[in-house]
Amino acid sequence: MGKGLEKWNILGGLPLATLVSCLCAVMAGNVQAGDWRQFRGENSNGRADDSDVPVRWSESKNLLWRTLMPGPGSSSPIVTGEKVFVTSYSGYGVDPGNPGEMSDLVRHLVCLDRRKGTVLWKREIPARLPEDPFRGYIGEHGYASSTPVTDGERVYVFFGKTGAIAFDLAGNELWQADLGQESSNRRWGSAASPILHENQLIVNASDESQSIRALDKLTGKEIWRAEAASLELAYGTAQIASRPTGGDDLVLAVPGEIWGLNVETGKLRWYAETGLSGNICPSLTLSAGVAYGFGGYPTQGSFAVRLSGTGDVTDSHVLWKSRVSSYVASPVLHEGHLYWVSDRGDAMCAKASDGSLVFSERLPQLSDAGRKRPAYASLVYANGRFYAVTRYSGTFVFKAHPKFDLLATNSLNDSSQFNGTPAISGNQIFLRSDKFVYAVGSH
Repeated sequence: MGKGLEKWNILGGLPLATLVSCLCAVMAGNVQAGDWRQFRGENSNGRADDSDVPVRWSESKNLLWRTLMPGPGSSSPIVTGEKVFVTSYSGYGVDPGNPGEMSDLVRHLVCLDRRKGTVLWKREIPARLPEDPFRGYIGEHGYASSTPVTDGERVYVFFGKTGAIAFDLAGNELWQADLGQESSNRRWGSAASPILHENQLIVNASDESQSIRALDKLTGKEIWRAEAASLELAYGTAQIASRPTGGDDLVLAVPGEIWGLNVETGKLRWYAETGLSGNICPSLTLSAGVAYGFGGYPTQGSFAVRLSGTGDVTDSHVLWKSRVSSYVASPVLHEGHLYWVSDRGDAMCAKASDGSLVFSERLPQLSDAGRKRPAYASLVYANGRFYAVTRYSGTFVFKAHPKFDLLATNSLNDSSQFNGTPAISGNQIFLRSDKFVYAVGSH
């Protein structure tokens, strides 16, 4: 009980004044309406409420452009202004039958023109070795699984044992920070994506150092570090939650618990026991002061926890627990219901009020290509519709209401894996496979 407190012994920390937080937010960067600057979008919730993305596309309909990538990757594209950023890797672990030499592993950051798909610039980052070997579960996602984040002035990437790196929007490297070279007991590599909060770049480096780090986004210097053995196997992306009394918490689900940290200091404010053991892959979904969490292995489940508080809030703040869940994908909340597609390829819906299952429908005509998990990407929402990218069978579009209603299945001539969650900006959706980045929108 209370792993966070036992491991850290750092409960507490005073929040900054609300006025200071608001001022910093105004000065945070050059943000434009319609940007998709981080994993799962502007509010980390997978929603683009004001976008009208096409329902149907193909090689001859609504495909604006496709651009060949230097290698595969499971990260998502991000969009700021007229630029699209995406990461990939090459040199090692590209061909499962012949992984090659680890010394040849290179990561790539590619900047594209969002209108034409032309490559504006690309940067190569050699890997710091040794890396986790290309075998087992790491073969499912590879070495470019963390989505970049941008403030509209700089773009930040996280490449596991190679660390966090900052570039300006012209591609000039600004700094590189080491976040550790350890490995979890699974040796699965990294998956969590970095986030920005005011002047901080925050990285869940659970796999590399069993820590969460806050770095100065301008210099890369460490502001605070929170270390705990309980972080092992916590693969989700951290989230920012506003406190009712002012200030913000950094919230993250870890095996067995959910934690709320003072985002200014990294000190633990509160925690609640969730009962989800093993690896926790999905990221939390936050809304109206409640965090919804999925995950666990071998027994999966879900929970809802009221945010904020002090110390152990298990008895007072846990609203419900359920056995419906997702192993990889993060859910999207819409009109009182949680929606997701399981790694088995089932479109699912549960009530946000109690976690009870509303529907579970197998997506039709799925091809698993000999694999066990036909879907990895998280849903995204736009204009009353959900867009579900599968690994081998295209993108399924279904209505956002608590009765499964499939509208379209969209496929492209690309036999490689689609592991990345798409980005939505304006009325366009940006997809990435192991070979290409695509822009889809009405001509």
